[in-house]
Amino acid sequence: MSHARIIIFCLAALLLAPVARAAQVTATLDRDNVQLGDTVTLNIRVEGATSSVAMPDLHALQQDFSILGSSRNQSLSVENGKASSSLTFGIALRPTHAGSLQIPSLEVAGTRTAPLSLQVSAQVTAASAAPNRDVFMEATVEPQRGYVGEQFSYVVKLFYAGTLSGGSIDVPDIHGASLQPLGKDIGYDTQRGGRIYHVLERRYALIPQQAGHIGIPPASFQGSAVDPYDPGSFFGATNNVSASAAPVAIDVQAAPADWGNKAWLPARALSLTIDGWPDAQQQVRVGQPLNLTMTLRATGLSDDALPSLSLPPLDGATVYPDKPVSRNHVAGQWTVGEREQAFAIVPERAGTLTIPATTVTWWNVLTDRQEVAQVPARRIEVLPAIGGSVATSSSAAPVAAPAPAASSSAVAVPASVGAVPWRDIALGSLALWLISVLAWWWQHRRRARPPAAPAPAAAPASARQARQDFMDAARGSDAARQLRCLLAWARAERPGIQHPGELVAALDDAAQRAAIEALQRRRFAVDAATDDAGPTSAEAFKRGFAWRGTGAIDDTTGALPPLYPFKLR
Repeated sequence: MSHARIIIFCLAALLLAPVARAAQVTATLDRDNVQLGDTVTLNIRVEGATSSVAMPDLHALQQDFSILGSSRNQSLSVENGKASSSLTFGIALRPTHAGSLQIPSLEVAGTRTAPLSLQVSAQVTAASAAPNRDVFMEATVEPQRGYVGEQFSYVVKLFYAGTLSGGSIDVPDIHGASLQPLGKDIGYDTQRGGRIYHVLERRYALIPQQAGHIGIPPASFQGSAVDPYDPGSFFGATNNVSASAAPVAIDVQAAPADWGNKAWLPARALSLTIDGWPDAQQQVRVGQPLNLTMTLRATGLSDDALPSLSLPPLDGATVYPDKPVSRNHVAGQWTVGEREQAFAIVPERAGTLTIPATTVTWWNVLTDRQEVAQVPARRIEVLPAIGGSVATSSSAAPVAAPAPAASSSAVAVPASVGAVPWRDIALGSLALWLISVLAWWWQHRRRARPPAAPAPAAAPASARQARQDFMDAARGSDAARQLRCLLAWARAERPGIQHPGELVAALDDAAQRAAIEALQRRRFAVDAATDDAGPTSAEAFKRGFAWRGTGAIDDTTGALPPLYPFKLR
């Protein structure tokens, strides 16, 4: 037994070893655009790493950067009872020349990082002369020309050579535009005019609300700095300092005149996707929900500017939308808005289910032209429900009739399946023979037993119990439990009822059919506002089922099963 455990342990170690080596490693820069003399931080994050992971080799960076220092930070977090760890390396870099510089791929924990690009611009002449002061400010806006509703990036930088003991940056209100902080403040060092400065960078998302020339008044700083001539003073001597940035302006255009009534979406990038499509091995059947998630993601637009997502009515299926989910996150200087909409698509008949193409028209502010994001149309083959066949739709492909059997013991095989190996036929015949023998033995044994006393009250007792279970469930708010109990009660009276659609078709009372449809809507979280439009489940079924052609019946009524039964998932 010990040898077997050792072998299992060795196999598990061999399987887990490649997973441990293939750690998830990501590399990011705290900024994508800098001026010559600024410092930039390269962060390399290793998910699931331990402190034994070594610092990567940084020699490849020395071609375009000066390496000012490095740090490492180990973190451990627990989310939903699952612990995870990560290790982050921080490398402070200063570009040695202007231009488009590349951060090469680095090897960390057996994995290589993706290369990164950094744009380095030359210093502005006026800014190079400004460092004669101990504290000064700069403000930039990007782009300088755009559209109403487009996000502009407004960046304020505070430079200080000494030590600040307090203060605040004030940004005035802008007429005709909204201004919101974007992400966290960034701190780094830079060199201006031969002096080293600390920099506090703050980013804003500027959204113009009207067309025209919009001026942005100067941002200002009021604070205090430690007196450099008395740094060790017992009372902490400080000097009041102030600075302001130069005003900037933008030119804003209205949406194109021929845009029409479509939602105006000026973005830097936009994508539309649908996830959850069934793969080649997954079967889609009548009555089984197909769960899809549509995602709209736009760079340069917040989530509240994105339109609602929907699917059109489908021929042969019912669409139940879930509650939408929206969020924002920051990518550099830009807001990335996301909107997700989940759908439960329940096929109602077998055949080909066509989901039309979904499109979103938007304006690309980088290329200054209209573009369309599209999810192509999709066709899904829907199989009959388990337990019975279902009438196919008119678009379904015709099924070829099986070839006539050669004898009563032959098994008919569809032509599309192809030839069956003789070994499988032999095994199948042997299994059928064994089943026949067992069935004969079981019937013979039952006949040899003395007849048991009849118990006619068993079925009604079962139906009465199922009815009571439903009435108990109807007093609560769980729509799924009510629907299950209602189907169990219906099966106790008519065993062939397997699906809510079959139950609706078998009932002659409009109020009972409406109650079942209301339960279906509540089960799939569809527009809860319509739940009160009709009788409650308990009121509709308090006198029993009103079967077609029979009126209200009692618990002992039976009926033949419907033609197309299938089970509720």
